[in-house]
Amino acid sequence: MDLQQAIIFFLLATMLIAIFGTRLTKAADQLADITGMGEAMFGAIFLGSITSLPGIITSVVAAGNNHPQLAISNAIGGIAAQTFFLSIADITYKRVNLEHAAASLTNLMQGALLICLLAIVIMSAFGPEIDWMGVHPFSILMIVVYVVGSRMISKAQKSPMWSPRITLQTVQDKPEEQNQKLSLTKVGIKFTIYALLVAGSGYMVGYTGIQIAEQSPLSDGLVGTLMTAVATSLPELIVSVAAVRQGALTLAVGNIIGGNSFDVLFVSISDFAYTPGSILHTATNEQFLIIGATILMTGILLLGMLHREKKGFGKIGWESLMIILVYLLVNALLVY
Repeated sequence: MDLQQAIIFFLLATMLIAIFGTRLTKAADQLADITGMGEAMFGAIFLGSITSLPGIITSVVAAGNNHPQLAISNAIGGIAAQTFFLSIADITYKRVNLEHAAASLTNLMQGALLICLLAIVIMSAFGPEIDWMGVHPFSILMIVVYVVGSRMISKAQKSPMWSPRITLQTVQDKPEEQNQKLSLTKVGIKFTIYALLVAGSGYMVGYTGIQIAEQSPLSDGLVGTLMTAVATSLPELIVSVAAVRQGALTLAVGNIIGGNSFDVLFVSISDFAYTPGSILHTATNEQFLIIGATILMTGILLLGMLHREKKGFGKIGWESLMIILVYLLVNALLVY
């Protein structure tokens, strides 16, 4: 397809992601109550991974078509965009700072896990250029760390050694009686259908993103960071804002932070799809700038969740303001 067609289909796929991503929210909240997993854990493991499907498909398609920078920038750029979207969700919640109201041990641990995974990406890129059948050993290590970290978080949720102080503004995760009466099978089927539709739209975003990168003067890194990453992250924005409006605050934060940890695995899986060698060896300064900014934004978010300011500038937390500024700055540097 030519550039004009690619842009049209890119926008169409983005719109479909927004539509079907919205419908995931209600089903996810219902499943969290029916299964008894809780919003934070369900948001981090299931909803976070489901809303990440467009991004992972985009990165794999890009890597398989020999566009490694697009694959990496889409993965890491998506994490930065989603953290930025959490600040947008904070703006929509007027009562108090979102990170204060949705304080959760699970979300704090997910943020720490994300920083560990991003550190592995940096270590692998600057370490010796080794690979096994075209795959870097650290790509496998990232998957192992994610699985072990997720199990650790699950155990900590069941027997917590730390818990946030409950205030009048804290919105605790309590199952709704009306949700617990719903059929697990019916809700699960709806959730699965919406997930497949989101995934299909994600494939179209990845394919058209490659066409735009090949036919426009923009670099793969810029297309990945500014276009495909933002487009494939729309489900996280839509789901989180919708969850905030429904009062499912822990689900909203867990979806973003848990999804971010899962998104680092895009790089690992793309490494398997990239045949010339390890995709980690192709990272450029653009990707390292994005990774550094993402670590900074995550650190600010964790500090904000621990500090738990009730209200700050513009009725949002100081951490949300700083995250917005860092995100805009890094994108300005990339364009410059």
